[in-house]
Order: sequence, then C-alpha cells, then structure tokens
Amino acid sequence: MIPFENAFDQVLQNTLDLGDETVTLLNSTGRILSEDIKADRDFPPFNRSTKDGIVIAFSAIEKGISSFKIEGVLSAGMPQKSLSTDINCFEIMTGAVLPKHADTIIMYEQTKIQNGCATITSIPKKGQNIHSQGTDEQKGAILLKKGTEIRAAVIGVLASVGKKEVLVKKLPKICVVSTGNELVEIHETPLPHQIRKSNSLSLTAALEKVKITPTLLHIADDKNAIEKELEKAFLTHDIMMLSGGVSKGKFDFIPGALTNLGIKKIFHRVAQRPGKPFWFGIQKEKKKVVFSFPGNPVSTFANYHVYFLPWLKKSLGLKVEKQSAILEETIQPHPSLTLFVQVTTQWKDGKLIAKTIKGNGSGDLVSLALADGFIRVPQGGEEIAQNTVFDFIAAS
Repeated sequence: MIPFENAFDQVLQNTLDLGDETVTLLNSTGRILSEDIKADRDFPPFNRSTKDGIVIAFSAIEKGISSFKIEGVLSAGMPQKSLSTDINCFEIMTGAVLPKHADTIIMYEQTKIQNGCATITSIPKKGQNIHSQGTDEQKGAILLKKGTEIRAAVIGVLASVGKKEVLVKKLPKICVVSTGNELVEIHETPLPHQIRKSNSLSLTAALEKVKITPTLLHIADDKNAIEKELEKAFLTHDIMMLSGGVSKGKFDFIPGALTNLGIKKIFHRVAQRPGKPFWFGIQKEKKKVVFSFPGNPVSTFANYHVYFLPWLKKSLGLKVEKQSAILEETIQPHPSLTLFVQVTTQWKDGKLIAKTIKGNGSGDLVSLALADGFIRVPQGGEEIAQNTVFDFIAAS
C-alpha cells in the first residue's frame, strides 16, 4: 500500500498522447484545440458604425456647415457607398460600412431631421462612433492558441474565421467494465442477493460531461471469462475503467487477469478512504491504461474525480489546477489514511465554504447524490480546527 501523494504523482506520470483529429465546428464544444487559430482578415474587416445616426465628412464642420442633405440610408450588410459631397450625409445604422469620403458619425439623438435634411445640435469630434478596421485584430494575428478549451464564446471566434472543421486533441476510447454475479440490469427486479448496476452508469454520465461516450461491458466473476473479455476490449479501447474485482476476495480476479494481459501494475492499494483497493496499470508500447476502482459506489466516484479527471487534463495538455474550500467545522483525520470526505458547498463572501455529509460508508449512494464534492483530509492524529482550508475536488 502506498501513500495517496505517491499514487497521485504516479498516475500523472503515466498519461497518454493520443494525437489529434478533425471534428466539425458544432461537435468541437468542450474539446481542446490542437492548432493556433489566426485571423483570416482584419477584425473588424471594415470601418463600421457603432451608432444609429448620420455620417458626414468632418471637413463640413470645419467650414461651419451644420445642416446636411440626406443622400440615402446605409444598413449593415450593404456594400460600401461614397459620399458625393461634404454638404451631404447618409443616415447610417449600427454595423454598416463607413462610406468613402466620410469620417464622422453623429447619433440621431444629436440631430433633427426634417424634409430630407439633417441638422446637428452639437459639435461632433472628428472620427467619433467609428470602429476602425483592424483595431481588434489584424490579419494573421493569433486569436486562439493551441491548447485552448473550446467553449461557446470560442465557437463564435472559430465561426468568424471560417473554421468549418477544427483540429482538436483526440479523446481516449474508454471501456467501462463492471464485474460481479450480483449485478443485474436496471430494468430487472433484483432478487434478495442481487443489486442493480449503478457504478457503470454513474461513470458513463460523468464521462459524457467530458465529451467521452464509453462502451459498457459486464463480466461475470469467472477468471477465464474476465481475461478473455478484457483482451477483446483492449483491441478497440485505450482505457479500461473497471469497477469491482480488485479487493482481496476469492472472486476478485481482475489484478491477475490484467497481469496476464501484459498490463504492468504501477500500484495496487492506496492509503486512502474511500478507495483503498484502487489498482492502476499501463501498457506503454500499446498505449493502454487501466483504472481499476473498488466496487463500492462512493469509492468508484471519488477515485474517478481524484485520479482520472486530472489524468485526462494532463493527457490533453491542460494544467491540473487545485481548488480549495474552507471547512466550517472541526474534523478528525485518520492516523494512517488520507480521507476524501463528502461535502456540500456554498459561496460566502467570495469564499467556498464546505460542510460534511454524514454518510453510511462507501456503499451509500444517497449521500453521494447529495455531495458537491470531496475535501482531502491528510493523515494525522490531532483534530483539525474549524475554518481550515482543504483541497476540494468537485463532483460532476
């Protein structure tokens, strides 16, 4: 059994780079850019109006002219027009192209329009209310850097430069494996000695939030069947994410099967609660990784968030950032185990405040559903005072 800190470091030392792939723009949300995105033209691409009003040549103001004949109306999407003389003007709408020979826009609120003429009621500043070409970004400028996570606002930038398809980091293909003769499908009525499958579906829902749709596989507690089914699954998947079968029971065949399949054990059993039996291994040549979690629901869910999500972020080239929360009560650490304690959270005065949930152990699904995440309580002997800051792991 190894300390949590060692286990966490070793997980992050064994990430995968699965390369890149091209996806359509609307399928890229939540993915990670694998290319720099450059402006294909100036932004804005033309001198544009920022107000509704009239547009004039400022030279008319310098000549003392304050009333202008209206030549026409310019709206967004119209080709550029030309102002024929500085004693005339155009009405212009927000977003429209500035006409040639004009350089100043005056809001309607500062004009009076009668009989086809516009009279200004205050002296403007030359060049006002114009968003000049290229002042946001110039052609060729990098708008988004490689490694950017694609969110809704990023989609808008990608669309503005014509990126119908986007190069992104590949996501791993994951097989979520459950084992155990006691498990039945959720639509079935379990016998007294049986339970419905839940861990694999919780993991599936969590993976969907990071844009991964896993394959689900259930294997009975049979040594040969486990090895055979895992070998087949490894052919088409990068990661095996298992739930159950890694403790010390007589029917926990997973560790042996993985060893027989050439998966090198990095560690098995971590000085933590929940999730002590966690097994982690890798086959570097074939780029295969195994996260084998204990079968209890809280153990599986905690280990997924504590280990897998940081592993995925680092594999995709993202920074693994820590979050913290203030526990508003005292807590007793375990003398030899790192604890991951379920908490609810709320923001108070700009600080994340946590409160523990009193669950009934690692099999308590109901308390898990109430939790916003986990605080990490380092091993130690003395009670920790209230309002202490802890590492916080948010739950999906």
